[in-house]
Order: sequence, then C-alpha cells, then structure tokens
Amino acid sequence: MLNALAHRSYEDMAPVYVKHYPTKIAIENPGGFPGDINESNIITHQSIPRNKLIAMTLQHLKYVQRSGQGVDIMFQSMLTEGKPYPEYASTPNSVRLTLRSTMENQSFVRFIAETQDKRSKMFTLSELMILHYLWEHQKITLKQAAKTIQETDDNANKVLNALRDEGLLELNGKTYMLSLKVYETVKTDVAYVQDKTVSQIQAKDRILEYLKHKPSITNQKAQELCGFNKNQTYYILHQMCKDGILQPDGVGWGTKYKSVK
Repeated sequence: MLNALAHRSYEDMAPVYVKHYPTKIAIENPGGFPGDINESNIITHQSIPRNKLIAMTLQHLKYVQRSGQGVDIMFQSMLTEGKPYPEYASTPNSVRLTLRSTMENQSFVRFIAETQDKRSKMFTLSELMILHYLWEHQKITLKQAAKTIQETDDNANKVLNALRDEGLLELNGKTYMLSLKVYETVKTDVAYVQDKTVSQIQAKDRILEYLKHKPSITNQKAQELCGFNKNQTYYILHQMCKDGILQPDGVGWGTKYKSVK
C-alpha cells in the first residue's frame, strides 16, 4: 500500500484499488513503472519514487525503513513463508501487485527456518531465490541463476559458490543442484539419486546422438556436449565402455571413443 501511494501517478485521478480474495490480495495503482523499471529488474533496480516528498515523509514517519527496500522485503517474506513470488503486471497506465497466501511446501519452509537457525543469520534474497528455483526445477545454470536473481553473472556465481561452500548445493557438470542433505530435508534421498541420474542419462544420449553422425568422440568434445568437467565426462565415457556401448581407441586424455555396433 505504501509503495502504491509513493509510486502512483497523481496526474491520473483514478484510485488505488485493493482487492482481497480468499487466497490472494491484489493492489493496483494508476501510473506505469517509472523510468526503465520493469518486472524483470524490479528487485535490483535502484528505486525511482514518482513522488519523492511522499516517500521521504513515509520514511520520516517510520512507516518504511528506507527507500528502495519494499520490494526486497516482500519477496524475502513470501519466500521464507513458502509462498509464491509476488506477481507484478504492468501497463503504461497501471501497475498491479498480487500476493498469494497459499503455502507451496511446508518442508521447504522448515528447511529454511532450521538452516537459518544453524547458520545464525538470515538467507539473503538471492540465496532464497536460488534455493526456491532448485526446489521447483531440480537444477540451475549460471545464466539461469543470474536471470532469477536479476544480477550479473559474476554476482550470481558468488551466490552459487557461497551456497556450495555451505554444503547446500553441489556441482553436477556445469549445472548446480541441491545437495544430498538438502534433498533429505525437502524431498527424499531417492529423489536426489533420480535427479542426478537424469543428468547422466541425458549425457549418454547426447554422446550416442553425436556418434550417429561422427566416427568417434573425444573427452573434450563430450565435455562440450554434456556440460560436464573432464573427470565427470571421463566417468560417463568409462561407464559406457564397461556397458559395452563404446569402445576406446588410444590411451590417456587423447583417447577416442567409438560406438559399438
């Protein structure tokens, strides 16, 4: 509501609408997003209050902590409580925010609360967004992480590595997934094995598809195809040889692998 008052257009005499439903609340104010703010950068873009005097007054009255924190707080609160992201929809003449009350997963909420207690600090919004994405999608690439948290690749990489250092994520090829200890809390150890195995099956399928068109494949080329590092790719190729699917030609890292027909 406070955001709606500070960012609405007062040139348009339309009111701010607050619509309360059994499972959601929607707030709509006149005036589109100011400047170049949009749905894909609203979390990290510097605040541009359309009405600076109102924003400063709200801050002076301690109704808001400081300018630019409202969106962050909404996203962090919703994710911590296991609820869907705040949903923004805009036109040139209005902005609508929808907050849904349905809790998506109680085990995820419990995991966040227990982990924050153990680490004695709150998750940052970026960390929460990546963990939430992985809970829904099983794996995430650096590019997907950067898009999700609305940050640069470098900043996304720092967040991913920090979560990995804490033992919450692990690297599977060039994609990140939740670690086994997280799966045991929010899902199951069986789901962990299933999701990890899917990546290896996909890698084998890509190698076999490549060999339909080429006489052989090297470890380096397989790395490009599968997104795995050198040792992970060697493990996949070695397993395919043990299973009688491939036949090695040569020794060492220069070995070429051919399909067994």
